[in-house]
Amino acid sequence: MKKRIAILGSTGSIGTQALQVIESNHHLFQVEVLTANSNVKLLAEQAIRYKPNAVVIGDKRLYPQLQLALANEDVKVYAGKEAIAQIVEMDSVDMVLTAMVGYSGLLPTIRAINAGKPIALANKETLVVAGELVTELAIEKGVPIIPVDSEHSAIFQCLVGEQNPIEKIFLTASGGPFRNHSFKQLAHVTMADALNHPNWCMGNKITIDSATLMNKGFEVIEAKWLFNLKPEQIEVVVHPQSIIHSMVQFEDGSIKAQLGLPDMKLPIQYAFSFPKRLKSDFPRFSFLSYPNFTFEPPDTDRFPALLFAINAMEKGGNMPCILNAANEIAVDAFLNERIGFLQMADVVEESLQRISFIAKPSFDDYIETDRVTREFAESIVSRT
Repeated sequence: MKKRIAILGSTGSIGTQALQVIESNHHLFQVEVLTANSNVKLLAEQAIRYKPNAVVIGDKRLYPQLQLALANEDVKVYAGKEAIAQIVEMDSVDMVLTAMVGYSGLLPTIRAINAGKPIALANKETLVVAGELVTELAIEKGVPIIPVDSEHSAIFQCLVGEQNPIEKIFLTASGGPFRNHSFKQLAHVTMADALNHPNWCMGNKITIDSATLMNKGFEVIEAKWLFNLKPEQIEVVVHPQSIIHSMVQFEDGSIKAQLGLPDMKLPIQYAFSFPKRLKSDFPRFSFLSYPNFTFEPPDTDRFPALLFAINAMEKGGNMPCILNAANEIAVDAFLNERIGFLQMADVVEESLQRISFIAKPSFDDYIETDRVTREFAESIVSRT
């Protein structure tokens, strides 16, 4: 029987690649649900091609347009954020790929876990914002969370079959397009510059986060919750070639690494097929094409976002939620050319300093923290 998959965020980079994986393995997987926030044109095209049971457009204003586009298709059409959260509970869904951008992925992920649906997690912000709540709920419900991020998938793959304690993990980072830039150069970075990642093709938000190293900070927090680690067990190393996706060091000092060309389809397929590996026609890595692997420490003076994230993780409570909300406002402001590249860090830092700390937040506390932080961060942007 085919595994029926709901793709939350089907029009984004991860979502479109997930559809390619499903199409290449149509005898094993089928599309059950597709959702998008506002890209109604592409969502309609996907629905016509992949024949899901249902589609949801997050922006309710676009519902008539989507309904008209699919008038001749045998597909249910819904709209609104609550509809996205509800659709994952359908009995016909076997797995949920959470590939929505940012905070918006939190509620649907929680609802899916409550409904007992295995999660293929590509929305790292879910664990950044509410990692303790989400992981405890997953354990309580007996729901597996299989990481799709290339780094966390690498760690997950290295741990399969292991019964030995982890001493440390190494999260690799490309360093982004500005790895060798000076402060003076960073002050003049444009949006187009920042969207030009050297190794990966990603959506705008995650590409900017990669350029500031905030994405790596988020991954540090995500790794803490996914693999039940202490902060001192996580080390970030810059590996510009992006071939070693991450590594695990065990108590005897040995290290396992997962290698491959930069291609998100591999971790997506692995999450869908786990515990099996499926044959693929993905390009193969050649050591002779990459005769040198290099490593260096991240520079948290030029890229303080990573340090902000590590500090937020160590303090815990609602601090990572503040970090995420302020960053989403800052990145949006940069993408709309309202602030400069270096000013994104200023918005996040001031928000972390000024928003009230809650040591043991409830779900409602996370919602309120997110709201208050966004308002405060926006006020910083407006006065800039």
